Amino acid sequence: MSLQKKIILSFLISSALVAALALAGAVGFIEIRKEIRYLELSDTLRSKTLQLRRHEKNFLLYREAKERESVYAYVKELRTIIQQSSHTFSTDKLRTLHNKIDQYSETFSRIELLSESIRAELGRLEIKNGKNRLYTPIVETTFLESPLVNAELLIHAFGLNPETAVIQSLYALDKEITSLRKEGEEILMLSKDLDSSAREKVERVIGYTQKAALVLIPLFLLVGLSALFVISRSVVNHIKMLTGAIEKTGKGDFSALSVPHEQDEVGRLIDAFNKMENDLIERDREITQKSEELLQSRKLASIGTLASGVAHELNNPLNNIYISAQILSKEIGDQETCPGIVKETVSDIYSQTLRVKRIVSDLLEFSREKPPELLPVDLVALIKEVLHQMTASGELDKVRYAVRSSDRATLRADRHLMEQVFINLFTNAVQAMNGEGDLGIEIEKGPDSLICRVSDTGPGIPAENLQRIFDPFYTTKGRGTGLGLAIVYTIIEKHKGRISVESTMNKGTTFTIVLPGGTWA
Repeated sequence: MSLQKKIILSFLISSALVAALALAGAVGFIEIRKEIRYLELSDTLRSKTLQLRRHEKNFLLYREAKERESVYAYVKELRTIIQQSSHTFSTDKLRTLHNKIDQYSETFSRIELLSESIRAELGRLEIKNGKNRLYTPIVETTFLESPLVNAELLIHAFGLNPETAVIQSLYALDKEITSLRKEGEEILMLSKDLDSSAREKVERVIGYTQKAALVLIPLFLLVGLSALFVISRSVVNHIKMLTGAIEKTGKGDFSALSVPHEQDEVGRLIDAFNKMENDLIERDREITQKSEELLQSRKLASIGTLASGVAHELNNPLNNIYISAQILSKEIGDQETCPGIVKETVSDIYSQTLRVKRIVSDLLEFSREKPPELLPVDLVALIKEVLHQMTASGELDKVRYAVRSSDRATLRADRHLMEQVFINLFTNAVQAMNGEGDLGIEIEKGPDSLICRVSDTGPGIPAENLQRIFDPFYTTKGRGTGLGLAIVYTIIEKHKGRISVESTMNKGTTFTIVLPGGTWA
């Protein structure tokens, strides 16, 4: 994840937490306000219900008209309050309370009708029986408070039949009063329950809001600080690491940095730095190689200039010595009286003169400034021809050789110079194997070049000698000029190619030649 995305994500998470906290607070405040209104409603209902019960008891005790009117007034108020609140607070408890108030009102109306009926019956009873005049006022004032006591009094004191209308009305009144009181208690309990539940809801909402604040505020701080710590720590550490690496690079240490797991901007910067380090390493390697090649070219040019001068100066005297040695050898050969020491001395002069002539010839070849004559040459056919010549001369009698290639590999080259290259390489390989072993030649097509590998199974070249193997006059053999591989190097360089060597002790050596261009068939 990129650094920008990390910052945006951290900001979004923090903003979401703040928004959640604000939303929780707003919802909490709305719920608290709603529950407070509900609490006010329940408190009003409870207060009105208590007043209703108080006027109910006063009416049953004193039968005053104002108490009756107060009961109806509070019933009406309770109904109005519940109806007005039903749109905002639609709960089962309110509906139950409304139904109970309706039942209470109906029961109170029936009690009122029964009391009027009983009062009329008591009036008629007083008219019929004059002796009842003394007790009738007592019954009239107390029948609402104790209807059963008054019924028993009328039965036993006045000898009334229990089936009379007034007695039955008192019994019915007692049931209605009992029902009214029960319904009043239920109304009071419902109003108290509403008040209690409203208070519980308010406390619960306040508790939820507090919990949300206690959770979201520390979480917001934790997320913000963690994001700040992680992002700043990651960026600062990586920048410090980059600073140290850049300082090392300035001192020539091109060591790569470990790439972080998260590919953010800093990670991509480290990737770019590592790529730059690899490019610098490759560039440094190329510069080193070019420097070595330039040094080798300058060395070869200097030695070539010297060798050319020496060879030209020696060539004429050597020709005279060679011709004189030939004449002496021929003259001595025809004389039988010539001492053996003279014949041996002349023969030695002749052979050593030939050797010096070969050295001078190598020097002249090495110092040649003539550019190669580039013509189409079949490299496979040329190599096979060189191998055939060396086989015919007996140089490869005990050597097993194989050419691995397609039928043709053509490129523009100087045929004579390329023959000299492979003669020198094959001769060196045979000498390295002491005339017996395996010689392998492999030609393959590169991206824009032909690649030729010459391998032998000789003892190998020590690592300390590999750097000097192409130096002029450098040889580890007891005989030879040390110019063979130097001449090969010069010819390959003139063809804009390159040659390298790999060797493993006791396993063999491989020379790899890369020549530009070429076609494959």
